[in-house]
Amino acid sequence: MTGHLPHPLRSDARDNRERILDAARALFATEGLRVPMREVARRAGVGPATLYRRFPTKRELVTEAFTDQLRACRTIVDEGLAHPDPWAGFCLVVEKTCELHARHLGFTEAFMAAYPEAMDFAAARAYSLKSAGELARRAREAGGLRPDFVLDDLILMIMANRGIHALSTAARVAASRRFAALVIQAFRASPEHTRLPPVPRLAPG
Repeated sequence: MTGHLPHPLRSDARDNRERILDAARALFATEGLRVPMREVARRAGVGPATLYRRFPTKRELVTEAFTDQLRACRTIVDEGLAHPDPWAGFCLVVEKTCELHARHLGFTEAFMAAYPEAMDFAAARAYSLKSAGELARRAREAGGLRPDFVLDDLILMIMANRGIHALSTAARVAASRRFAALVIQAFRASPEHTRLPPVPRLAPG
């Protein structure tokens, strides 16, 4: 045997990699993808050369940083499809999708269009939309979803949810929950007004 097995990262290299990913996740979640790579390095406590050695491009860093969110997208739509009541499953997808994107601002940008050539995002987006379309069909046939609903309405929902500005992540998530409740009422086939979640503080008084 003359081939060489790949060498595992040294402990310090592994630590650097995890610090970079932790910093990237925190910054992308609160400030979006416009954060410079140098700011990620500074937050992680490493030099720019170390960051680029681990992640040569920002696309690679973004894709790796949002691995958990990509998995969560699949889990959410699978949970909705598995629900015995299609309308309840559809509502679950709306609520959990809005909250996921509210907690991670940069993820919305990456998921929607910022990195269309990143196969992980393209595949996750295609799977989520296809599954959501199937769930919408079931909910419509069951009489819960309004008949003129189209899949692009979910895209509009995600884009509008991304526009929520709040003083903190907690306030943004609270606003997103109220927004999701309003969206569900708009999507419902028969008007039925339920109590909305409380209004969070979104701007300084």
